[in-house]
Amino acid sequence: QELEEKSILKKIFHKIDEDGSGVLSFDELEYGAKKVPEFRQWLRVMDIDDGDLRQLFEIVDGDGSGEVDPEEFVEAMFRMKNTEAKTATKFVKHLVTRLDNEAKDMRADLAVILAGLTERTEKALQMLEPQNQVVDKPLKDPRLAR
Repeated sequence: QELEEKSILKKIFHKIDEDGSGVLSFDELEYGAKKVPEFRQWLRVMDIDDGDLRQLFEIVDGDGSGEVDPEEFVEAMFRMKNTEAKTATKFVKHLVTRLDNEAKDMRADLAVILAGLTERTEKALQMLEPQNQVVDKPLKDPRLAR
């Protein structure tokens, strides 16, 4: 049965690969979900709708190249349908991993911004220091002395 399903997935891949390049772009995957009945049925079985296609593409694009080759497509789609406990679990795991990576990137960006702000604040305070010294000096007006 595995060989039969993988053979079907290879045929689906070639139907989706509109330009015949041997790799799928996100646009081709999206096209296939709408126009290739066998692929649409495969997605339906896995409970994947149009709103999930971007995430599906990112999951299937295992090497992050922005394109999906036949082996990535066949293996990922077969695994998601047959060996993953739930497709939803795979999606959630992917989403959580992506959000964690984005949070790490944001923390690093914020650290750089904070360091820059701290440096600017310190420089501004240094520039104000001479003015503060003048204000802090006591007045030596003889009329005020007792």
